[in-house]
This record gives sequence, structure tokens and C-alpha cells, in this order.
Amino acid sequence: MQEIETLGLGIPWEDLPVGRRFKTIGRTIFESDVMNFVTNTGMVEVLFTNLEFLKTQSAIKGRVVPGAQVFTFAEGLLVQAMMQGTGLAFLQMELSVQGPTFVGDTIHVECEVIECRESAKRPGLGLVRSRNQVVKQDGTVVLVYTPLRLVKGKKYKPE
Repeated sequence: MQEIETLGLGIPWEDLPVGRRFKTIGRTIFESDVMNFVTNTGMVEVLFTNLEFLKTQSAIKGRVVPGAQVFTFAEGLLVQAMMQGTGLAFLQMELSVQGPTFVGDTIHVECEVIECRESAKRPGLGLVRSRNQVVKQDGTVVLVYTPLRLVKGKKYKPE
């Protein structure tokens, strides 16, 4: 019987050379997403749970989305796009929130590989760092982060 190709699998580190760029599909953030996120994480800060506070006391006007949630959704988009089965570990990152994201915004991630090398400690695995920009529907960059990941290679065989 002929083997059937599986679609949607991640990208091995050897196929992520420095300079490679791509973007994910978009994802709209809904009110229910914010409420589920803040409830599940315990981030029940008035900025996310009190509409009257937002109207009268907040420096940010509008139904703001937690930066941690924007990061989490960005990671989810990247898992769907490039890491299924190849992403092994999230090792380190720098993160900068550039501006607010609001309920109703649609975000996508624009990714550029800025470092890629074989792991010295784990043959067949690679270390890949990317510069990820989370971009809203109007082109505004709202979050930038640079994760370092441990990624499977084409010839990796688990011990």
C-alpha cells in the first residue's frame, strides 16, 4: 500500500535559513476570547473585566486585549503554520508590546528567521530564532518577540 503524505506538519530546522520570511493566516479576537483568557489565567484585572473603568479611568479607551493573550494567539497561529511535530521546546525570548490590541482586531504574525544552527548538544536538532511581529488588520505592529526554539531536523531519530 502506498504511503499517504500528511499535510500540516512543521518545518524542519534545515528549511529555516536566516532571512526566510513568511506570515500566518489571520485570527480575529472576540469578546468571548478575552473573557475566557482572563478567567482561565486569573488575569481578572479591572482593565479587562470592568467596562466602566475603561470608560472613566483607563488611559486606553476601548475593549483592550491582554498583551499576554496577543502573544498566546500569535504562538497558536505559528503552531498551525510551521511547528506541528517539529517544534520541541521554547527556550527563551525577548518581547516588546508596541501598542494596544482591541476586541474585534484581526491579527497575523510576520516571521523572519534571524538565527539557525544545528544544536551542539543534540545532533539532528536545531536552534532557530525568529523575529515575530504581530500585525493588526490596519498594518499596525502591536507586539514584537524573538523566540529561540529547539526544532527537529530532517534526519532526527529519537533515542
